Amino acid sequence: MKILVIAPHADDEVLGCGGTIINHVNFGDEVYLCEVTKPYTPDWTEEYIKNKSEELKRSCQILGIKEVFSLCLPTVKLDTVGQKKLNDMIAGVVLKVSPDVLYIPFYGDINKDHRIVSEACLVVARPRSDSPIKKVFAYETLSETEWGQPFLPSFKPNVYVNISRTIEDKISAMAVYKTQIKKYPHPRSPEGVRILSQKRGMESGLEYAEAFMLLREIK
Repeated sequence: MKILVIAPHADDEVLGCGGTIINHVNFGDEVYLCEVTKPYTPDWTEEYIKNKSEELKRSCQILGIKEVFSLCLPTVKLDTVGQKKLNDMIAGVVLKVSPDVLYIPFYGDINKDHRIVSEACLVVARPRSDSPIKKVFAYETLSETEWGQPFLPSFKPNVYVNISRTIEDKISAMAVYKTQIKKYPHPRSPEGVRILSQKRGMESGLEYAEAFMLLREIK
């Protein structure tokens, strides 16, 4: 199978489905990543931008991602890009990859980039006779999904993936993002990543799990 993960920002793919990505790779699936935005000067330094790019490469090596497509749109400024342009750019990646499964950010995240990307993904993934996509999952992102409540739609998982064997690799892949990692009790700390995985595990009778909302499945 071919898997495509859409990440508004580099590190969302690890937080949302890092363990599941490794599971897919271990099963022999091909996993592709679409990184939608990138930081820019003068809001971020040249050093930060360079480090973030290197972190993405190292993290993808740990996850086993086959190829990364970078759209290079401006971080936290997607509302200036135009929805059609974003739709077309994501559609272009879908056309190249022809994925069976699509992982997208949850629409109710507090980060507006996430909501804009989620909407674009749903437009691109509309059911058509020529579409290769058979499943669409929404993933949660620490400090984006839970912080959007109660003013935005709540994340209500209906699919749990066992990541008990891949949790340590997920944490290692996140730890590579030194520009993003925080100290506990921040949700994006290594401890925070582990705690959420344990919580989702308890909800599903597993030691560690990642949770998703299945938005569509075609059999």
